[in-house]
Amino acid sequence: MTQSAKRPLSCDNAVALPDVTHSGNLIFGKNSDRPAFECQPVVYGDAKSPPPGATLQLANRTLSQPSETYATLGSAPYWCWGYELGINEHHVVIGNEAVFTKPWKAALDASDRGEPPDKGILGMEYVRLGLERATTAEGAVDVISNLLEEYGQFGSAVAGESLEKGAYDNSYLIADPNEAWVLETAGRRWAAKRISTGSDSISNELSIRHSWTKGSDDLIAHAIAQGWWPEEGDLFDFADAYTDHGTALQVSHIRYKRSQQLLDTFTKDGEFDIEVMQRILRDHYEGTFLDGPKFNATLPDFLTICMHASPAEFTWGDSVSSAVFEVPPNDDGFAKLWWTPGPPCMGVYIPFYIESGTVPPVVSNAGTATRQVVHPTKVSEDEAKEESYWWEFKQLLMAMKGDEYGRDFETNREIVRGRFDKLESKFRDQAVDREEKAREFYDNGQNEAGSEVLASFTEACVSEVRGEIDQLLQMLG
Repeated sequence: MTQSAKRPLSCDNAVALPDVTHSGNLIFGKNSDRPAFECQPVVYGDAKSPPPGATLQLANRTLSQPSETYATLGSAPYWCWGYELGINEHHVVIGNEAVFTKPWKAALDASDRGEPPDKGILGMEYVRLGLERATTAEGAVDVISNLLEEYGQFGSAVAGESLEKGAYDNSYLIADPNEAWVLETAGRRWAAKRISTGSDSISNELSIRHSWTKGSDDLIAHAIAQGWWPEEGDLFDFADAYTDHGTALQVSHIRYKRSQQLLDTFTKDGEFDIEVMQRILRDHYEGTFLDGPKFNATLPDFLTICMHASPAEFTWGDSVSSAVFEVPPNDDGFAKLWWTPGPPCMGVYIPFYIESGTVPPVVSNAGTATRQVVHPTKVSEDEAKEESYWWEFKQLLMAMKGDEYGRDFETNREIVRGRFDKLESKFRDQAVDREEKAREFYDNGQNEAGSEVLASFTEACVSEVRGEIDQLLQMLG
């Protein structure tokens, strides 16, 4: 049995549908938990009209390109073509999760025997493919599931790691202005559930149980044929049948239940907004019987929604990228990607717009490894470099900790949050004014001028945050 594969990979996704939000906008959140050194810039991808016969080279597969792809905006590990989270010009939003399934385990065992299965498309690549090729959430479900059945997903998706240590299956939370979908996969098979009202979340475990909206034709038959489910038994349970029960659910289940609890709590009164989603993404179990970390958040004793690397190595890194998407119900409004690098408890969310058609270069810059697509098994570890927004936050995090055990972190976080909370409030207020000005240009057919208003607003926010970081670094020494 491949013990080395049992790694505490983690992420969290959550969504609140328009019927339970104060604004009537769909609100979607994700923390991307990855190796602590993995710089994850924000990337803009242009819409394209590929010529006949055009292909796309991914880490392990080459795909034929469609005649049209859509503009995308997402957060991408510095070495990867794909996204951990993103939005497209049709306001489709996708985030993914690592999940550990019986087909994944069987593939690892086959690899141990020297009989590895064909490598497939990585989960992060599926996120971007869904965004580039779909105009609705359900359309993205179809894009990903169709490609999955043809190409599979087996392969390392962790920087510098071997196949055995870096492979995992994937689940996805997918949304558009009107609805959301949970898409969960196991090898080349899948199940998907539509969410029309309320809220939902996913973590690093299969959550679809006895019913789904659509799925693989042989989903039940295959499980029975493999001996994963009795032919004569209780109502079929997708999660039970396809989960690798040799992988501990403590990696995910407490975070999954915590996000569900917080969503239920904050959606009851119809006052759910982006600040609430940010609160969820910053959670370390404060207000529970655990009362948060025993010492400080950067010295964790549990895997939490806002993740920090543990010296005990039971977490595998940090929340290196955090996003809240705010998606209006119609074309009159602008969808926003509120994004911060690093663990969000010490970050500041800045608005980015798919309509701006660009992002500030400092935000797209990685460190010494540069923003260059490389096969995951050949990735060199990224290190700090000037003019990289992500690495500036990393330097701030290290300064806030004070030492390797974070003994100064809680005191310094109060100082940082005092400044960053004011900035976030200011940016939310300014966004209303800037979007009204941009809308005036768009309504008059001056799309380029409207895009420039949005782009310059993001640029100004980034500049102001960088100035605050400089001051904080001097203050904290």
